[in-house]
Amino acid sequence: MAILNQPIYQGRQVAFLTQHGKQNLVRTPLEEALGCQLVHTDGYDTDQLGTFTRDVARPGSQLAAARRKANIGMELTGAHVGIASEGAFGPDPFAGLIHWNTEILLWVDQAKGIEVTGFAQGPAQSMHSEVKTLNALKHFAIQAQFPSHHLVLRPDRPEHPDLHKNISDEQNLFNVFHTVKEKSATGRVFVENDLRAFCNPTRQTVIREANQDLIQKLLSLCPQCTTPGYWKTRQIPGLLCRSCRAETRLPVAEVWRCQTCQFEEQIEINRGEFADPAKCEFCNP
Repeated sequence: MAILNQPIYQGRQVAFLTQHGKQNLVRTPLEEALGCQLVHTDGYDTDQLGTFTRDVARPGSQLAAARRKANIGMELTGAHVGIASEGAFGPDPFAGLIHWNTEILLWVDQAKGIEVTGFAQGPAQSMHSEVKTLNALKHFAIQAQFPSHHLVLRPDRPEHPDLHKNISDEQNLFNVFHTVKEKSATGRVFVENDLRAFCNPTRQTVIREANQDLIQKLLSLCPQCTTPGYWKTRQIPGLLCRSCRAETRLPVAEVWRCQTCQFEEQIEINRGEFADPAKCEFCNP
């Protein structure tokens, strides 16, 4: 990794299109580490690119949505570097038993022709339920970490078009509940966490972690051409088992690659270490 004497994006403007306060989560670490100036814009309704409340479906992948946001932000501000944030929610990738949040922060540098992606994931505060009574709603609200985490209410079902977002205080919650219940054909109210960034502190933590990952990658410069984003692309397995000395799937090296000049090197890791026999397919088939 190359090292420069001054921040790599010193004085550069970086467009950030967001309506949900994400600029306040990433601005200071980015500007201090990179020397850039974050230029926030909300001149485009990003809900048109998809909503967590399912009233607008997200076309394409999480990465494609982030790329679209970054490009729109650069068009609106005239900057040639853009950043975009995009989140996703679903079951955890391990056992599929808990709610999970995956966040990406995409950095697009038009002049250098590069994209660098910061990534983070973790447990999500993403709950939903159907309730009929105020007491049931109160019980759900406690589990959903209300009021620090805001709520969304709608009649009957998850896809009902009449929805109320950004509910953040108890009296408003009760008032909306009664309003929505009167519109319900079944007497049920569908309630869920509001997953927009400014409404969900748990998600904010994951976004900050993705920002740190992005910063680390942008500060990692190619040894050959000094382009930012020089990073590991794959691992090479083969760490020997401590007991039988057979090769395991655990890594002995990482392959780092530059996306611009294609320079690549193999870096040894876990030198002098052995794999736990519990991770060995021969000792623990």
